[in-house]
Amino acid sequence: MLSEDGKLPSEVEQAQEANQQEESNTTEISESTSSEAIQEESPKEDDHIEAIEESNAEDAEDHHNEERHRIPLLDYHSMSLENLVGEFQRLVKNEKIQAIRKHVDEIKNEFDQKFQELLDQKKEEFIQNGGNEIDFRYSSVAKRQFNELYKEYREKRDQYYKNLETQLKANLVHRLELIESLKGLVNVEEDINTTYHNFKDIQAQWKTAGPVPRGEYNNVWRTYHHHIEIFYDFLNLNRELRDLDFKHNLEEKLKLIEKAEALATEENIGKAFHELQTLHKIWKEELGPVDKEKREEIWERFSNATKLIHDKRQEHFANIEKSYEGNLEAKNKISDKILAIANAISDSHKGVQKQIKEIEQLRDQFFKAGKVPSKKNEATWKRFKEATRAFNRAKNKFYKEIKKDQQDNLTKKRALLEIAISLKDSQDWSASTKEMKRIQSEWKKIGHVPRKHSDKIWKEFKAACNHYFDQLHASKNSHQKVELENLKKKEELILKIEKFKTSKDQEKDLETLKSISESWNSVGYVPRNKKNIEDKFNKAFEARLKELGIDPKEAEIIKYENTLDAIKKSENQEYEVKREKSFIKRKIDEEKAEIRQLENNLEFFSNASDDSPLVKDVHNKIEARKEKVDLLKEKLKSLNILSHQFDKENEVDQDESSEKTTEE
Repeated sequence: MLSEDGKLPSEVEQAQEANQQEESNTTEISESTSSEAIQEESPKEDDHIEAIEESNAEDAEDHHNEERHRIPLLDYHSMSLENLVGEFQRLVKNEKIQAIRKHVDEIKNEFDQKFQELLDQKKEEFIQNGGNEIDFRYSSVAKRQFNELYKEYREKRDQYYKNLETQLKANLVHRLELIESLKGLVNVEEDINTTYHNFKDIQAQWKTAGPVPRGEYNNVWRTYHHHIEIFYDFLNLNRELRDLDFKHNLEEKLKLIEKAEALATEENIGKAFHELQTLHKIWKEELGPVDKEKREEIWERFSNATKLIHDKRQEHFANIEKSYEGNLEAKNKISDKILAIANAISDSHKGVQKQIKEIEQLRDQFFKAGKVPSKKNEATWKRFKEATRAFNRAKNKFYKEIKKDQQDNLTKKRALLEIAISLKDSQDWSASTKEMKRIQSEWKKIGHVPRKHSDKIWKEFKAACNHYFDQLHASKNSHQKVELENLKKKEELILKIEKFKTSKDQEKDLETLKSISESWNSVGYVPRNKKNIEDKFNKAFEARLKELGIDPKEAEIIKYENTLDAIKKSENQEYEVKREKSFIKRKIDEEKAEIRQLENNLEFFSNASDDSPLVKDVHNKIEARKEKVDLLKEKLKSLNILSHQFDKENEVDQDESSEKTTEE
């Protein structure tokens, strides 16, 4: 039975107290337990034996526990949250629930760390964007799936251990009862063969009694073996039966020792350790004691073989830990790189986006760098998290600042949008086109706006601009058609004037030419690339006037009369007069400037003769320019007369209007 502290009573002490009352031969037996038993009962067992027994105790609870040795422990550290969930799901679905505890613990540890990092990052972004920490919420599909899986795992695990606990306790009670029966075989008053037969029956029942709680496994087996030895010592009264068992046990244990020693050459340390576990289980659970003289010798040999495997295993783990030093160095360098980027955050959106990609690559490298020494794991993870948080804070600060700039940009673009909308139906093509092009240029210079407004405001601005320019192009197409018709009319007039034949009646011929000129002026604009048609007409007109004997100056005046007639027929006479005056005055100024320049040039020829070709050429140019100025002045005089006529007509109109008002 179990004591109050949950442990078995010391069966060794009970047996010794009982045997003190027996005969001297029995007393000697009870006081002399084997060195094997003493070593196994010692509270300070060697590490190599303890490691084997702890593992066997765990496997003994359920034979399916052994399956944990064949399920590989993957590199969970390098997995993403989604991949961790996928591996967790595979284990729960395909493996025995009691065999995946270590795997689940590692998966949960990695998932919790990575999700906490993600959660901290999202919370920081939320706060940086103006949110209150108390209002922060984050929904994750991976987290929800993981929680559901972990709940399923715990329910299955708890149900399994609940059922197992009931069975283990029942098995423990049965084994304790068998130990009591074994104790009752000593010094019984019955035939020794009957006693030995009962002993073998107890052994057979023991083998099938089932697993016991892990914490009681070693204690129960020690107590059982202790009483087995006492029974064999009791069989000293019947050496033949005892020696036969001793011999069998010795032969089998020697085989186990040889197998254990052979494992020293096994390169696969894990395989060697698991096979050694099996050998210890057979030694402990299936074989009894040997002769006293051999007990210490064979146990020491078996223990030494076990220690050799244990030491190789420990050395293997130490080498693995040592190999992790390189991973530790690599991970710390990655954390330092992340921190360096955080301390040199870019001042542009494009630059920060590039740095974000660099950080993602470094994070992937960190998780793929492998494990670090277990003692350094927490510090390494903390260093990495602090570096990534530093970058996230710097990144969020940058975007918080540009968010204000983007809001200002939005205000500017909205102002341009209002202008575009106000002009989209305008038909003042010259002024509106210039303004439209200006605001389009301004739009390009303005930076980004908040993403949620970006598409909408751009579409509205683009639509307004497109609407205007579609209207403009339609108008141009219409004007182009009219201009092509005008071109055809003017080409016909040129053909007409070129074919004109003078008669003996100069006055009549002159009127005909003036009529053709008037027709020419009444035709509107032609396409821009056909403007040279004007020169062609003028040359033909001048040629006909020359044929009539009219000098060039008078011919120019006649041509200009057509211009004046066109002004008279225009809708905005005053504007056209002012525009023409401005043009002529500018031309007069240009000609006078040229004359001054030519006169200045004559000073360079002050020593030259007036008969010099160069001097003559300059004088000729000056005279030609002066004649042109005189002609322009004549035109200006005609314009002034026309302007005076318009003024008088306006006065008459105003007087008539005033008289009508008085009569009313």
